[in-house]
This record gives sequence, C-alpha cells and structure tokens, in this order.
Amino acid sequence: METIIKKITIITILLFSVFTFELSAKSINDINLPDTISNPQLILNGAGVRSKFIFDLYVAGLYLQKPNKNADEIINANKPMAIKLYITSSLISSDKMKNATIEGFEKSTKGNLKPLQKEIDEFLSVFKEDIKGGDRYTFLYTPNDGLKIYKNGNLKSTIEGLDFKKALFGIWLCDEPAQESLKKEMLGL
Repeated sequence: METIIKKITIITILLFSVFTFELSAKSINDINLPDTISNPQLILNGAGVRSKFIFDLYVAGLYLQKPNKNADEIINANKPMAIKLYITSSLISSDKMKNATIEGFEKSTKGNLKPLQKEIDEFLSVFKEDIKGGDRYTFLYTPNDGLKIYKNGNLKSTIEGLDFKKALFGIWLCDEPAQESLKKEMLGL
C-alpha cells in the first residue's frame, strides 16, 4: 500500500510540474515565450507564427499591461507594450526583413510614410546586421522612453514618439496586417 501511495504522489508531482510549466510559458514551434516580461511588467496577450508560402519565418508575441483583443485600442494606446520576434528561419535576410518592414509600414500608415521617414530609417538601420535563425528582437514601448529596440538582449536603438509606435505596432495589428492569422493570434482570438 505504501508503494502505491508513493507512486501516486510522484505521478501527482510530475503532472503538477508539467501543468505549472505550461502556465508559465507558451510554446510555439519550439520557441518558449514567457508569460511575462519585466521593466515594465507586461503579460503575454497572444502569440503566433509568421509564415510565407509553406515556410515559418518567425514567432511573434504581443505583451500588454492587461489582456486586450481590440487592435485599434492597442495601436493607439500610449501605454507600455512590447512585441517579441523570434527568428526561426534561415530564409530571413537583412534585405528581406527591411523590405517586408517597409511594406508593413506602408500598409500601417496607409502609404503616408513621409512624416515618419526619419524614424522608419532609424528603425530599419537595426536590420543592417546579419539576421539568422535564433535571433530575437524585442520592440519595447514606454511613454517616457519611446520605443527601445533590442536584438538578442542588446539595446540597438531608441526611437521617440507615439506616432512611430502606432505605425510599428500597426504592421501586425492594422487593417492590412503582415498576416491576418498572426494578428488574430497576437490578439488572443
């Protein structure tokens, strides 16, 4: 009887450990996205995969102060938030990332890039470095600091301005997003 109780206890602990791990991170395509990020404290709103044709290019996660499924509210909010990108494909090059990002800005701003051209150029300069599978980007916006751009945990640039943040987050959340299914996943739909 004592052996059975020990086995049940061990199984219960193992099941609890697995369940607890699933609560602490979301796994997509072998990428574990944390539930939260700190400084400021943000929670994972939703995450998904950006794919083109049959290829998965990156995993993206949207982090907010509290859950929100309204894309327009998120884009326009002057509140702390972040997008994390995990590059999963060697098909992404610096040039391809720049071109896709420019296309995203065009759609996000409805073709009105001129007022933000300086900020967009600064943002695109981050992609001058080679991009390879396994690279991680974090775009962290706070009202006081603007948008901080990190590559693999290293701060690469800071761009001020709510309008730029709106255009950037609009790449994934506007009416013509980079990928409709990814938008829905980032919104937690």
